Amino acid sequence: MKFFICILALQQLYVLSVAQDHFDFFYFVVQWPGAYCDSRHSCCYPKTGKPAADFGIHGLWPNYKTGGWPQNCNPDSTFDELRVSDLMSNLQREWPTLSCPSNDGVHFWTHEWEKHGTCAESELDQHDYFEAGLKLKQKANLLHALTNAGIKPDDKFYEIKDIERAIKEAIGFAPGIECNKDSSHNSQLYQIYLCVDTSASNFINCPVMPHGRCDSRVQFPKF
Repeated sequence: MKFFICILALQQLYVLSVAQDHFDFFYFVVQWPGAYCDSRHSCCYPKTGKPAADFGIHGLWPNYKTGGWPQNCNPDSTFDELRVSDLMSNLQREWPTLSCPSNDGVHFWTHEWEKHGTCAESELDQHDYFEAGLKLKQKANLLHALTNAGIKPDDKFYEIKDIERAIKEAIGFAPGIECNKDSSHNSQLYQIYLCVDTSASNFINCPVMPHGRCDSRVQFPKF
């Protein structure tokens, strides 16, 4: 009897591990630093200095078509700086953190890997995961797409539909947009969600859009 109980327990663990490794697509999420700083009580520049006035990577998040997502899939897989040492300068530039107190970003990348990256290990190891995020940022080139459409981070207000159209024309697929409210209750462009296939290589139509609340006109704040 004990033998069969052990077999059943092992089967349940196997099913759980398979379920954790399975996902349907990624959200690739970038964040506008000006909006982050406007929406927080404080923001702090990284120890490397003020980031460029460009979208910074927030994360590459495995998701299900049903709208849910896996997380913290492998507690034994911890973030290792040595495994991404060749990417470090690019991570500092393209995947920065504005959290306080000022820091080197390692805590942020650790969180992103352990919560989200470990759920994509069936497709990407740790180095590939962070490299994929950097390549997607370059491929999307969202600030260029917006400025080409006359949408600039100049504190002016723009139609949300024009922002969505400019991004769709640039990458071929509709984005998800998340906005915040600053201290004056202005709706601001905050985060952009792009959907990516499970290889983290190609943009795709979003199986499910994130629930972002935006006014019809939003501010693109300076940074």
